[in-house]
Amino acid sequence: MATERPRLVIATRSEHKLRELGELLRLRRAELLSLEDLGVPGEPVEDGLTFEANATIKARFAASATHLPSLADDSGIEVDALGGAPGVWTRRYAGPDATDADNNAKLLAALQGLPPAERGARYVCVLALALPGERVRGGGLPVTVRRGTCRGRIAPAPRGTGGFGYDPIFEPAREVPAGRTLGEYSVAEKHAISHRARAAGRMLPILRDLGF
Repeated sequence: MATERPRLVIATRSEHKLRELGELLRLRRAELLSLEDLGVPGEPVEDGLTFEANATIKARFAASATHLPSLADDSGIEVDALGGAPGVWTRRYAGPDATDADNNAKLLAALQGLPPAERGARYVCVLALALPGERVRGGGLPVTVRRGTCRGRIAPAPRGTGGFGYDPIFEPAREVPAGRTLGEYSVAEKHAISHRARAAGRMLPILRDLGF
């Protein structure tokens, strides 16, 4: 009789994020499921002021709704010259219905005229793993958090059509000014250095210890 594969919820409705985390984690034993796969209604209120807070909110929401171990991602971009903005408002930097192009245009306008040395930025990803079961002090489910970052700078104009979000205007630190943006990287090249890949690498031993 075949052994049932352990199920791990990825707290997202995005097929893209489900696929990307699957590629980065490479959990051979686990069955990865999205909130959409499980028919979970509603959305958590992401009102945290940090990536860690919002990732924790999403992980606890998914674990409470599914009674399964749940992994959530919260990520974005922080720009030095803007005091760390957009930060947790990365997706809605140019407004609640902003497109990637809208957000990129607003960020480029905010940095207009600054030289490369003053355009420093970093992508940040926080992964939070919530386990159903006993509650911790304060009433929430226990959560383990891991962070990954990718340093670089904001390019003066978009280049490349790969990736998503701010990738066409983000030059990794390994590139010289006016070098390639993440929008010009292959998927394999991006996975080798990305913030999400680094966070996934730090979460992987924990998941394996849990049998995934």
